[in-house]
Amino acid sequence: MMPVDEQIRIIAKGAAEIIDPEELRNKLLASAEKGEPLIVKLGLDPTAPDLHLGHAVVLRKIRQIQELGHKAVIILGDFTAMIGDPSGRSKTRKPLTHEETMKNAATYKDQLFRILMPERTEIRFNSQWLSRLNLAALLELAGKTTVARILERDDFRLRYDNNLTIGLHELFYPLMQAYDSVEISADIEMGGTDQRFNILMGRDIQKHYGQESQIALFMPILEGTDGVEKMSKSLGNSIGINDEPNTMFEKVMAIPDNLIIKYFDLCTDLHPDEVDQYRERLDKGVNPRNIKACLAHEIVRLYHGAEDADRAREYFDTVFRDRQYPADMMSMDAAPFTDEQGNADLVRILVRAGFAPSSSEARRLILQGGVRLNSEKVDQFKVPVRDGYVVQAGKKHFVRLNMP
Repeated sequence: MMPVDEQIRIIAKGAAEIIDPEELRNKLLASAEKGEPLIVKLGLDPTAPDLHLGHAVVLRKIRQIQELGHKAVIILGDFTAMIGDPSGRSKTRKPLTHEETMKNAATYKDQLFRILMPERTEIRFNSQWLSRLNLAALLELAGKTTVARILERDDFRLRYDNNLTIGLHELFYPLMQAYDSVEISADIEMGGTDQRFNILMGRDIQKHYGQESQIALFMPILEGTDGVEKMSKSLGNSIGINDEPNTMFEKVMAIPDNLIIKYFDLCTDLHPDEVDQYRERLDKGVNPRNIKACLAHEIVRLYHGAEDADRAREYFDTVFRDRQYPADMMSMDAAPFTDEQGNADLVRILVRAGFAPSSSEARRLILQGGVRLNSEKVDQFKVPVRDGYVVQAGKKHFVRLNMP
């Protein structure tokens, strides 16, 4: 294994907080002495089918820890998802059915292994042990904390102070999540800063069951492409790990300049020394756009490989920087949409090319100035065309028209 000080440096890169750093050092020393990997826990409730870079922040850190020789145990909360994590919630979550959680869990597993090392990853479902807890065992677990401790949690306390409903089952969520750590004897638990209460509860509960407390390793919340809100698919500011290369590259290039280093820290596996080099280049006045292009290339490479990353960079430079047409644009036979005078129906062309979902949307796009013909904006629904003319919709949709 790598020397402990270097392991700590890599583990700490980009982390918001580690509780407790000295305990982490001791665990790493013991791991090296025994030749046994540490167990790194991550709990995920499969409440949605798609993962984005915000979710991947913690996964990328786990991958880095795996490369240091340690083991990840990913707990898919098929049982706890039926309660719903109350973190950050002002009201009770709608519980998912077991069928819904298992369907989402199937997609999670495929996406997890785009980041994690399969040979150093174990996936468990917490229904394997939580569903077997009888009433006596559940009461024993509940007796290891207090109502006052539970109400220290901001979301519970605010709801209680404002006379908002708190379901009794919700109070068991942090206890069950903590019991997961007991079941797998976790050495480190990973999570975002919004999981602070749950993860610290795990440290406490492990002590009650005679185990050494896990290290709590918190990663920052990643802002989306708007640079303001937490990355979220519902807010339209997310970068999906399944996004195709050109789209992923373009979205990364859209982030604000002040987030470049944060994205290097949280969204890549680069060594801290390499990130420092990019930070120094920015400090010396290098154009942020050039550094951001390196960031976008690195992120696309992680999820799609070096060749796709190279092509995505070339495509972006051609279309967005140089304002040229991409070499691999689609072609379309325009004859069916052209009258005897040579006027083409742009509305039908946009719909047929898939650039607009309907004729009304195509007309709206044209009237708003979102359509160009040979680089010139058009505001007419029918325009004269010739063989080889290029129709562009928005910034990235191109079609070359073929005429007889």
